[in-house]
Amino acid sequence: MNGSDPEIVVEPPRPTLKTIALETGLAIATVSRALKDAPDIGEETKRRVREVAKRVGYQPNRAGVRLRTGKTNVIALVLSTEADVMNHTSQLIYSVAAALRGTPYHMVVMPFFPDQDPMEPVRYIVETGSADGIIINQTKPNDARVAYMASHGFPFAAHGRTDMGIEHTYFDFDNENFSRLGAEVLLGKGRRKLAILAPPPEHSYGRHMIEGFAQAASKEGLSIEVLEDVTSDNLAAHIDNVMRVRMAREDRPDGILCGSTTAAMAAIAAAEAVGLKLGKDFDTVAKEAFGLLHRFRPEVIVVRENVSEAGDFLARALVSEIERRAEGVSQFVAQPVIWERE
Repeated sequence: MNGSDPEIVVEPPRPTLKTIALETGLAIATVSRALKDAPDIGEETKRRVREVAKRVGYQPNRAGVRLRTGKTNVIALVLSTEADVMNHTSQLIYSVAAALRGTPYHMVVMPFFPDQDPMEPVRYIVETGSADGIIINQTKPNDARVAYMASHGFPFAAHGRTDMGIEHTYFDFDNENFSRLGAEVLLGKGRRKLAILAPPPEHSYGRHMIEGFAQAASKEGLSIEVLEDVTSDNLAAHIDNVMRVRMAREDRPDGILCGSTTAAMAAIAAAEAVGLKLGKDFDTVAKEAFGLLHRFRPEVIVVRENVSEAGDFLARALVSEIERRAEGVSQFVAQPVIWERE
């Protein structure tokens, strides 16, 4: 070979299940089941197999897997782009990805936009078979996505409940109990003009939140105000504009329940902009997952919502459903707890 000839590089053979089996001394079938996180394989064996797989650079051949099993080993998160930057989406994505780490499954995120039919990405995934299961959020009491996937027998899990008589896998935060607890705290502080900056009423958790808040107030013979022309899903600038006008009026609320971190910060800033003081002229209750609100204003009454727990549960429950490890569906409703200041 002279100096002008190109150098021929011979690629090493691609690592296979057999490669891992030879290094670990295990049967190929055992290696395969360990990588799939099979419940009948010991944790120490799984750990050893995963370490070897990582060291040798093993990656399953997706085309081959799909041909053999009809599976893609993909979990799709179908998420709305509507919510503001302070929402829970990033934590949900992270926790789902973390739960799938070390399993054969990979995550893809499919967004849909406010002007788009939320059925579009769901229908695409089901019709093309481009994922083995779907996780959705922002469920509605009568959710077309849930009805469609259930009718097609397609595995899915929802961050939120529905009210349509269809049994399905879900993880939910008890928003009704959250708002009931929030109202009780506000009433205990002597607040009597209660208002709620709620999520959009078409979403299940928005309805739950309004119902719990109203029930707690009615026990004291009080009614609540559902703030108009604004929701807790709106951008902070819009919330600020609406709340400045509302808090400047003489009949302003003195106790406000907010359905998101963004809503609470914008509402408090708006009230302060018209000369009111948190903890003196009004109190605010909000839920969050970040631990940020107490740094923003120590006087905020905060209830923690553990979104990481939700993502972990949904991912594991969906994989179990895909692999038919358990009969029935998995459901969990997390309870609210006041987040004490550190």
